[in-house]
Amino acid sequence: MVMSKPVACSRMYNLSPRIRGLWDALFALASSQSGIKLEIIAHAAPAPLSELWARPDLGAVFMCGYPFSRMPEAARPTVLAAPVSSEAWSLDQSLYASHILVASTGPVNAVADLAAARWGWTVRDSQSGYHAARSYLAGRFAGTMKQITTVGPLLNPSGIVAALKDGRIDAGAIDAYAFQLLSMHEHDAIDGLRILATTDPLPAPLLVAAQTLPVDITTALQQSLVTLHETPEGTAVLERLGLRRFSAVAPSAYDILPQRAHDADRRLGIPW
Repeated sequence: MVMSKPVACSRMYNLSPRIRGLWDALFALASSQSGIKLEIIAHAAPAPLSELWARPDLGAVFMCGYPFSRMPEAARPTVLAAPVSSEAWSLDQSLYASHILVASTGPVNAVADLAAARWGWTVRDSQSGYHAARSYLAGRFAGTMKQITTVGPLLNPSGIVAALKDGRIDAGAIDAYAFQLLSMHEHDAIDGLRILATTDPLPAPLLVAAQTLPVDITTALQQSLVTLHETPEGTAVLERLGLRRFSAVAPSAYDILPQRAHDADRRLGIPW
């Protein structure tokens, strides 16, 4: 049974209290413009994201494309929209990438060094923090890597950043949009780190709602999200989050992700 107030949650991008506050403001505006009352929740780490995505009262919740793509079509939540970053890697579409980060004074100085690096990863069902790194390595070192040292799960981008700073890992991949938010609002958090490479752009994490939510509610929420950029108030909220707009996306756009993960397994030829 759907609760009277569907929940909204930016947990994937709740990188600090300040950043969460900006997301809360966006959800509050979307709620006001749609006429749909939302309960904005944190679902703070280390609570598993899988528990959040399984809730029957989802109203507007960020979900990674990889676990979404692995769900049977009949079981998938309803897709509302995906963000379009103002950064060049988005290609002005609802795409994102991962940045391969290293310590500025660490042992990794060039892409060639990554084959022997100690890699950190977030969780195994993360596109940005796990599969993107493996695809990147498979594309450059296929068949040549005999072994790899990894550290994980490090849970989220903050875990990768912390492990790089304290020297537990030499390299790690984090969501490029998460890095953008840190650069904008928490620059001290990424001090001493640098981007060595950026992976290919792929469909961005999406805002979803529970299948059980009435169609008129999901339609109102989607319409509110994809038109936020058309008002001065909405544009200001989006700009503070480094976004141009939200766009409607097709669920089928995410079906490429499991195949890419399978291809990385095959080309790498080593367990990770």
